[in-house]
Amino acid sequence: MIEESGKTSVKNESRFEGDAGRYAAYLETPEGRLRTELAFAHLREFLPAQPGAQRLRALDLGCGTGAAGIGLARMGMQVTLLDASPAMLELAERNADEAGVGEKIALQEGDAAQVERLFGAGAFDVVVCHNVLEFVEEPGEVLRNVARVMRDARAILSVVARNQAGEAMKAALQAGDLAAAERSLHAESARDTLYGGNVRLFTAESLEALLKGAGMAIQTRRGVRVVADYLPAQISRAAEYERIFALERKLGERREFFWVARYLQYLAGGAAAGAKGER
Repeated sequence: MIEESGKTSVKNESRFEGDAGRYAAYLETPEGRLRTELAFAHLREFLPAQPGAQRLRALDLGCGTGAAGIGLARMGMQVTLLDASPAMLELAERNADEAGVGEKIALQEGDAAQVERLFGAGAFDVVVCHNVLEFVEEPGEVLRNVARVMRDARAILSVVARNQAGEAMKAALQAGDLAAAERSLHAESARDTLYGGNVRLFTAESLEALLKGAGMAIQTRRGVRVVADYLPAQISRAAEYERIFALERKLGERREFFWVARYLQYLAGGAAAGAKGER
């Protein structure tokens, strides 16, 4: 059952409501799978194995089809899926039931900026915020609210956002458009090729500033889809998926490749978590 709460502040939220199936289909493509599965693999490095995970509560913020939340539920966590789109939540609910984890999933319709009001302070041990900040009006506000619903300094936040440098690489290497690549070097937004409309772009510096401004301590950085989008046509993304995934895992954890990935991923915790150091 989907609980409702308030009006969304997500830009062009109707793009997700009107055709959730299109987004679900994209996530089944090699590109979509890589984005989802790489980000989850990076997050899993920082999570306890069962049975430790079974004691944790998780929030999948802007859950979409529920892929990350379902992955956490499979680890034994109790997971809340939050999304502003009822159509996305219905799709996520079906996916959770098909995955056999429906009893570990709670659904909540609402805005990403409302999380503290919806759930209260210190409610979650794990928060997933993947490809959400591109669409909200005030990403800093969202992260500040997220910080307040994290249980303590041991809680972990995973953020994935679109990289400005990745747009320049895409324009130059995939489209061969050098003028567009040069424009992307300073662009604050890019065209969403799936639904249309604009999405916000981030640099590593701007995203780190937002995280630190929310009181987060960055534990590690990972690049997502470093080279997969630019491989020559003779390499089948579907047939060579496992090899590409393995290569992306190696590239994504190296700082020199992180800066040019299509997506930036940060794993962060409360201020005291900084004492652990960066992996």
